[in-house]
Amino acid sequence: MNIRLYDSKAGALVDFTPREAGKVGMYVCGPTVQSSPHIGHLRSALAYDLWRRWFTYRGLDVTFVRNVTDIDDKVLVNASEGDPWWAVAYRVELEFTGGYNALGILAPTYEPRATASVPGMQELIVDLIATGNAYVADDGTGDVFFSVTSWPSYGALTNQKPGDMEASGDAATRGKRDPRDFALWKGTKPGEPPSASWNSPWGPGRPGWHIECSAMSRRYLGPAFDIHGGGLDLRFPHHENELAQSTAAGDAFATHWVHNGLVVVDGQKMSKSLGNSIYAAEFLSLARPIVVRYYLGSAHYRSTIDYHEGSLVEAEAAFTRIEGFLDRVARAVEATPEVEQTGVLPVPNAFATAMDDDLGVPQALAVLHEAVRQGNAALDAKDVALAARLRAEVVSMLGVLGLDPAAPAWASDDAGGADATLASLVEHLIGQRETARASKNFVAADSVRDTLAAAGITLEDGPDGTRWTL
Repeated sequence: MNIRLYDSKAGALVDFTPREAGKVGMYVCGPTVQSSPHIGHLRSALAYDLWRRWFTYRGLDVTFVRNVTDIDDKVLVNASEGDPWWAVAYRVELEFTGGYNALGILAPTYEPRATASVPGMQELIVDLIATGNAYVADDGTGDVFFSVTSWPSYGALTNQKPGDMEASGDAATRGKRDPRDFALWKGTKPGEPPSASWNSPWGPGRPGWHIECSAMSRRYLGPAFDIHGGGLDLRFPHHENELAQSTAAGDAFATHWVHNGLVVVDGQKMSKSLGNSIYAAEFLSLARPIVVRYYLGSAHYRSTIDYHEGSLVEAEAAFTRIEGFLDRVARAVEATPEVEQTGVLPVPNAFATAMDDDLGVPQALAVLHEAVRQGNAALDAKDVALAARLRAEVVSMLGVLGLDPAAPAWASDDAGGADATLASLVEHLIGQRETARASKNFVAADSVRDTLAAAGITLEDGPDGTRWTL
């Protein structure tokens, strides 16, 4: 076994050697739960699910941590008096979890929320102030900033020099000594809800975005761990800032940095201004979840996926060929008593070689589809025994990719599987809306309706309850 991965910090393919033999510690930046998940969120979560599954197949014990940022400027902006920030965060978190579950993404070993990790963040900030790498603003706001100029290696992750960087946009410039300094702690501002504030040595406030992941990775993986992952859009400033503050505090932090590519639609980046964002619930309604997983996972994890109309139709056709082969062999074996169904087999060497090489799923799928082709040819030649062996190899490869149709995760993934998944999510939100309306909390009720409308779902209230349509 010689697993190689592309280390974003090194800018090269490197051999992966765990810090502790037989074990892997992975930290992946999870969602900021301010609004419904889109297909880019699903793609990122799937990329690291595939990494985790491959490490596990290779015999490594993986501790997988994916956080939830449930307190943030954006969460507060989307809240209202009738729909508090913590309700918004939890509702959206459930949507993310529903999308992950629909795609068969394994639950993390730990999934900490930022709001439960504030003491650890404050400890880190205290350490950074003590080392001279952070300072309390002298304007009485209670803000605390990381001093970029105090850390000579700042910019090492993205190979940038501080002099070439723009001002940090994560906080107002009040109290900053340098416009590039970023917020570790944000003093409470007028008009912010008291529930979004924690006591601290610098006054009431809440953590900055970047300090969260440094504190949570330290708590659940220790000061040093193997892999830090996330979307390519997080490299700067988020991951750069994480690296600076953790190493400045004395933590070795991540040995390797891994970043997944983004999803665009018809060649354009998804954005609210363009109106081309595709939400997870909508996407999962377009095809069976197992087909959606096949589509999002079939590209190399570092590449950009350009979604266009017809993409899922092509994925459905490709995956149906695999399912057709599995069913065809099963029928042939049943009709040929002298041939026994082959048991579990290891994946072919060519498949393993592709996966060992920076998770080369496209090349691995080529091996899988070639096995399907050879298996169908064997059936045409009446060689049921060979076809059965190839079927066992295909099932092993599908299992590694989380795509085995017979696995429990896909037990209900028939033609109506996506509809059932979508219905479960929508009915849950409609229930929340009814509860809000019964208590005359019409702001919260309207917020649920607007969330569903943004995903392309229309509600119709009637004497027999609420109906929804796409």
